[in-house]
Parts: sequence; C-alpha cells; structure tokens
Amino acid sequence: MSLSDHSVSLFPLFLKLDGKKCLVVGAGPIGLEKVESLLRCGASIRVVAPLAVARVQELSSKGKIEWLGRRYEPADVTGCDLVIAATNDREVNQAIFEEASRRSILCNTADDPPLCDFFFASIVQRGELQIAISTAGQSPALAQRLRREIDAQLPADLGPWLGQLGQLRREVLDAMPAGAERKALLHELAHRQVCGAPACPARAHAAATAARLEEVPR
Repeated sequence: MSLSDHSVSLFPLFLKLDGKKCLVVGAGPIGLEKVESLLRCGASIRVVAPLAVARVQELSSKGKIEWLGRRYEPADVTGCDLVIAATNDREVNQAIFEEASRRSILCNTADDPPLCDFFFASIVQRGELQIAISTAGQSPALAQRLRREIDAQLPADLGPWLGQLGQLRREVLDAMPAGAERKALLHELAHRQVCGAPACPARAHAAATAARLEEVPR
C-alpha cells in the first residue's frame, strides 16, 4: 500500500528522546545524518553496520554512540524505543521495519515512505523554539527549501527572547488564577518586547494586571 492510499493525516508531535534507546541500522552518509539528529536530542544510540563512515567510527571511539561492526540481526531491535533503517538494501530495510512493527516499535526507513511510522522533519530552530516542516516523505527537498525561507525571516535573537518570555509566563502563572484574564494576558505578552530586567515594561504590565485583578471583588 502506498502512502497516497492512506486517508488519515500524520499526527505532529515533539518527542523527548533523552536517554531513549535508538537503533540505527546502516552507517553511511544517510545513517550518519540520522545519528547526528538523534545525538542532538540526547538519545542513547546503537549503530549496526559492517562498515561505517569515518564520522560514525569517530563517535564510537569517543563513546558517544555504540557501533557494532556486523550485519543486522532481528534481535537488535530488542529493548529499543525507536528504530531507523538506513541501509542501501531495501529487503534488509523492510525486514527491519517488519520486525520493529511486530514488536510495536516505531520505525523510520530512509527514503522509503511506505516503510515509515514517522518522518524526520526539516527544522528551523531558535533556542527552545522549533518549527518542524514535513512533506510526509514526498519531497524532502521542498521541506528544506521552506526551512531556508522561514529561517531567513525569523530574528536571530528569537531564542533568548523566548527564554525571557517563558520566565515571565511562569511568573504570571504563579501570580494569577486560571481564567480568561490570565489567558488574555499571556497572549498579549507574546506580542511585547520582553527582557530579563526587573524594570522590563512587559513584566511591569503583567504585575499591574495581576494586582488590578486582585482588587476586583470575586
């Protein structure tokens, strides 16, 4: 069954992979790309491949990943939270996908959308802000083009600003009860300049709003 035969939409979400066991089968350029993406998320990575590009070997020698220099075996998926099939042999990739599916483990097969439970997105990132773009494997090149276009439009200091906004949000949550007023204030603050200084106008505005609501009889 091809991807186009599916009528359901993909469910977009962001996974916490810190410490999760991830298996990557294949250690060529594509496998390396997946390894480095998983490393940035703090995953615990095992790579299985008879041969590996120099960077994979280097990561293994430094203890950042585990590389087993042999062919894939079905038992390799045991205990894994995520599996990536990135060999240049579709039959092997399909066997990996089927074994992962049998064990209810999510699997991605590089460049083969029908053999994927999920897809890697093109990411625009500014600190904690991430914008993920997916074409469900139909055109990674288009996703990369859109990523470049969005990236060019976002301010370089958006990450630090988001951190300050997050701190102010926590202050508002502590100072105000849940309700329409708090929700409206949080949406308003997302349009204001925020800084870490105590005299920050946005912080002063939030404090004044919270104080005014405390004075209203309930």
